[in-house]
Amino acid sequence: MRDPGNSTNHKILVIEENSAVRTLFLDGLRVEGFDVMGAENGYIGLQYAQEYSPDLITCGIVLPVLDGFTVLQTLRQNPYTAMIPLIFVTIKMARSDLHKAMALGANGYLTKPCTIKDLKTTILAQLANQTFDQNADSQLHHSPDISVNNEKFSAHFDASIYSYSSPLSEAFSFIQANFHRPISLCDVAQAVDYSPAYLTHLMGQQTGKTVQQWIIQHRMIAASYLLLNTNHSIEQIAEKVGYLNAVHFFRHFRRQFGTTPQTWRKKSLVSLSSL
Repeated sequence: MRDPGNSTNHKILVIEENSAVRTLFLDGLRVEGFDVMGAENGYIGLQYAQEYSPDLITCGIVLPVLDGFTVLQTLRQNPYTAMIPLIFVTIKMARSDLHKAMALGANGYLTKPCTIKDLKTTILAQLANQTFDQNADSQLHHSPDISVNNEKFSAHFDASIYSYSSPLSEAFSFIQANFHRPISLCDVAQAVDYSPAYLTHLMGQQTGKTVQQWIIQHRMIAASYLLLNTNHSIEQIAEKVGYLNAVHFFRHFRRQFGTTPQTWRKKSLVSLSSL
């Protein structure tokens, strides 16, 4: 299994019209250890996606031949490319464009101008999230500790939370795409064009949880995967799942799992090794 926290050998497709920006991204990601390829328009990008099955795609929205939305929609309609994560890298998105991107199945977005560090961090966060989604069922089945004190902490929350009608489905999409950032209720509310108070009321009425609780749940699931599958320190994991302060991560983790991240990791790894 590839370590999602390690860029080595991950194949990244960069679909970007501007040749200077495309070269910057390709060269920067290559230095960071990624296996990269570039496409100057949406049509070529789709061809590369189907032919080479990249681990992740970064894509502009304004592109020659086929725009980014058409690229994303086509990818999601093809069973061979439907699960490839796609991150839009574009100038500041209008709210309507953000809604459209999430509705079509984008995994996240990054605003230009951005640094290679920003791009790498966003890519690795999405790769970790994707790897978790693919492996969580078997991990959770074999490790009863994962579901202690946190209701049904499984990857199956995706199927249920996205069954809600818009704008809650858009809110969940935004949370999933951005939980690794220090986002708040106000950020989610702005993304779905609701006031924080109304979104809080709607979320509580329909799910019984607050927006912050859903953000924490996403973070705890991702953290539990990283604890089991990487050698990252607790502080590194806290940062990767969106915490600026590791103390807050410790507090939330103990509240959800009833123990510290270190103890949970040790017990869970012992449990898995005995299978």
